[in-house]
Amino acid sequence: MSESRATGLAAVVDAIGGLRRATGIAGAAIGLVAAGAAATVAVERMTVGRDVRRQARLALDAAAPFGTLRGTPGRAVADDGTELYFEVDEADAPADPEAPEALEDPMPEAGPGDLIPRPRSGTGDGSSAGLARRPGSAPVTVVFSHGYCLNQDSWHYQRAALRGVVRTVHWDQRSHGRSGRGVAQLQGAEPLDIDQLGRDLKAVIDAAAPEGPLVLVGHSMGGMTVMALAAQYPELIRERVVATAFVGTSAGRLGEVDFGLPVAGVNAVRRVLPGVLKALGRRAELVEKGRRATADLFAGIVKRYSFAGRDVDPAVARFAERMIESTPIDVVAEFYPAFTDHDKTEALARLRGLPVLVLAGTDDLITPGSHSEAIAGLLPEAELVLVPDAGHLVMLEHPDAVTGRLAALLTRAGALPAGTTVGGYGRTSSTAQPG
Repeated sequence: MSESRATGLAAVVDAIGGLRRATGIAGAAIGLVAAGAAATVAVERMTVGRDVRRQARLALDAAAPFGTLRGTPGRAVADDGTELYFEVDEADAPADPEAPEALEDPMPEAGPGDLIPRPRSGTGDGSSAGLARRPGSAPVTVVFSHGYCLNQDSWHYQRAALRGVVRTVHWDQRSHGRSGRGVAQLQGAEPLDIDQLGRDLKAVIDAAAPEGPLVLVGHSMGGMTVMALAAQYPELIRERVVATAFVGTSAGRLGEVDFGLPVAGVNAVRRVLPGVLKALGRRAELVEKGRRATADLFAGIVKRYSFAGRDVDPAVARFAERMIESTPIDVVAEFYPAFTDHDKTEALARLRGLPVLVLAGTDDLITPGSHSEAIAGLLPEAELVLVPDAGHLVMLEHPDAVTGRLAALLTRAGALPAGTTVGGYGRTSSTAQPG
């Protein structure tokens, strides 16, 4: 072992030792979560040098197009004063002459009809059909809400596919991406809950899409945000929402998820994780150094809990890793307790009669497919799609499957004319610089 690696390992051991003394059995519990990833990383380290891996990460960061799609920037203000950042991509908007040249299409090739929207059997009452084409009416706006520890760029493939085809809004949840830190949480006034995120979404809608029909799309925590909006603003759902899509999300009972661990490991994690995260959040600077020092192990954990397939594109895996590692540990700690209390099963009733897509990966360890089945069970007219060999970040792992189903939903809602294809993946150049 080289002197530099030995020194780095000693630093990590010292940091872990300090954290274990601060949190009791936390080290053992978290070790269970990391065990599978650690084994993979250990094998990789036997064959690939640390400098080579670091250079590979830098090369992927420089070459990959993920996170480069930008729209017209805007800001909304939440009810507690938190600034929420969003971007708008207009339908059929002319290209910005000052924008960078279009990137070479990073997407896998699609056949001529791969993403042609497919009608489903049982289309509900059809009351929203034709809304997008009604003369003089405001266009349909599709609002995308991202998940925990991610940001708006997690919808990269879907955004590229719909660019210029339909009006879209992408926003960063509070304390994520380019949005500001939650004011109420920084002041210690109140803990964060999912209802707050629902109010945040309402603020974004008021600022970015104050009129016209809406399609609400949410992944993981973003789907919970949509449910919270429905619970608190039933009149908005009734008057303006024409369709919803829930991707890899849950209406409740998240405390029962086993994360693919044995029973003993699950019980240990459930018992200590909230306290561990709280302790880590108070030592954020030390923890961030530890995350950098153990980058390979962290990457293994991200891959295990984000994707199911072994052949996931390394650029996609690195993109997910960068998004997650950019979320400060104190934000991770701040949000986590809200999921245990999350229960929005009653709010789903607000969506009955609307076109609804419920989609998840069959191998999702964070929000298992059974949770999507439960949502669909409460919405008899919903289309349930379980994507084989897909993990939690299904929209990145199997973008064609997600985009195709989403395009079909938009057709049912009247946002796209029947027969529209988004197989060309739209425009991939930036249209504005973020403010």
